[in-house]
Amino acid sequence: MIFSSVEYLVFFVVVILFMLVVKSAPLKKGFLIAASYYFYAYWDYRFVVLMFLLSFVNYHIGLRIEASMANVDRKRLLIASVVFNLCVLGVFKYFNFFTDSANVLLEQVGVRIPMLDIILPVGISFITFEVMSYTIDIYRRTNNSAKSFWDLALLVAFFPHLIAGPILKPSHFLPQIASPIVIRWKNVEQGMQIFLFGLVKKTLIADRIALFVDPVFAAPNDYSTLTVWLAVIAYAIQIYCDFSGYSDMAIGSAKILGFDIPRNFDMPYISRSITEFWRRWHISLSTWLREYLYFSLGGNRKGKARTYLNLLLVMLLGGLWHGASWNFVVWGGMHGLALAIHKFYMDYVLRKKKITNAVYQFFSWALTFLFVCVLWVFFRSSDFSVSMAMVRRMFIFSPGIDWIATSLLIIIPILLTAHFIGMRIKNYLYIPLNTFRGQTVFFFILFGVLFLMPVSSSPFIYFQF
Repeated sequence: MIFSSVEYLVFFVVVILFMLVVKSAPLKKGFLIAASYYFYAYWDYRFVVLMFLLSFVNYHIGLRIEASMANVDRKRLLIASVVFNLCVLGVFKYFNFFTDSANVLLEQVGVRIPMLDIILPVGISFITFEVMSYTIDIYRRTNNSAKSFWDLALLVAFFPHLIAGPILKPSHFLPQIASPIVIRWKNVEQGMQIFLFGLVKKTLIADRIALFVDPVFAAPNDYSTLTVWLAVIAYAIQIYCDFSGYSDMAIGSAKILGFDIPRNFDMPYISRSITEFWRRWHISLSTWLREYLYFSLGGNRKGKARTYLNLLLVMLLGGLWHGASWNFVVWGGMHGLALAIHKFYMDYVLRKKKITNAVYQFFSWALTFLFVCVLWVFFRSSDFSVSMAMVRRMFIFSPGIDWIATSLLIIIPILLTAHFIGMRIKNYLYIPLNTFRGQTVFFFILFGVLFLMPVSSSPFIYFQF
C-alpha cells in the first residue's frame, strides 16, 4: 500500500484508534511492531522473515560488541555484522548485475554463470544501512545498544519510513521509543498538514508531470532537442516532488503517532554548488555516506589527493546503492567527480573566499542545476542505451516543438518559482486548526486535493531502491 492510497488511509486510522484506546505502553509498542510487519507483508509476505533476521542478528552482535572490552574482539564482531549485512544486500540486489557483467567477458571463452531468479525486497537498501549504522555506532561507542530486541525491531520496521526512508539514526529514534507513545492533538494537527503537503507534491505535481516526461524517455528520438531538454528539467522537478512528497508523508505519519523524523530535503534546487546540493538532497543518505563511509575512508584527514579520491569512491558506492546498473554507476561517479572538482576549486582557486557578486551567484546556481538535471537522465533512463539516446538528442540539435514542449514551457517556470519562494520558509507552515478559519482553510485544501488527484497514484520512484 502506498501513502496516497485508500488502503493506507484505512490502515493508518486503525493504528491511530488502537493507540488511542489502549493505555498499556508495552502493548502499544507491540502493536506498532505488528502493524509495521503487516505493512511490509502487504508488499510481499516472504520478506518479513528477512527483515526480522536482519534485526535479530544485528541486535545480538550489537550486544556482544558492547559487552566486549578487547578492541580486537569488537572489531571482529563489527566486521562480521558488516559482512553479513552486505552479503544480504549483495545477493538480493547485485548478484545478477555482477553476474551479467562477468558473463560478457566469460562468454568469450565459452563459459557462462547462471543467473538467479531473485525478487528484490522492497526497501532493502534502507533497511541494510539502518542496521549497519546501529552496530557501527555501538562499536564507535557513540550510542548504546537498544534496551530490548523489540526496540531495534521497531526502529527497523517502523512503517512510515520503512519503504524509502528517511534513514533513521539509532541515536535519534531509540530514545523516542524509550518514552511512552502518546498521541497528542498538537502533533496530530501538525502531522496532518505535513502529510497533506506531501500528498499535494506527489499526486498533483509529480504524477501529473510524469504524463509529459514518460513518453519522451520512452522514445527520445521522436522528439526535438527543446522537448527533450524540457522533459529532463521536468523530471528533475518530478523526482523532487515524488521523493520529498513521500518523505513529507512519512514525517507526517510519524508525527501523528508522536515520533519525530528529521527532514530529508531542504530546497535542493536553490544550491549554488554540487556540494551544497548534497547537503540539501536526500539528507539522511548523504549524512550516512559521510559519517559511515567517507569518514571511515579517512575523510579529509589524509591529504588533499586522498580527499578527492574518497569523494569519488563514496559517490560511486552511493550510485550503486541506488541500483545495480551502469546507469547508477555513471550517475554516482559523475557526482563524485563533480564533488572532487568543486573541492579542488575551493582549495586552490577560491581558497575559501566567498564571492557575493550576483552574476557569479546566478551562474553558479545555473551551472549546478543544469549539471544535476543532465545526470538525472542516467538516473531515470531504463538502460544505458536510452541514456545515451537522450544525451545525443540534448546536445545534437534537432529542431521542432510539440504539445509536450508547449505544456512544459508553462509548467516548469511556475514550479521553479514556487521552489524559490520556498527558500524563504525554513520550516513547515502550520494552520492552527483550533479556529473556524483554520479548519475552513485546511478542509478546503484537503477536499481540493481529493477532487483534483487522479483515481490511482503511481508508486513512489524510490520504492525500487
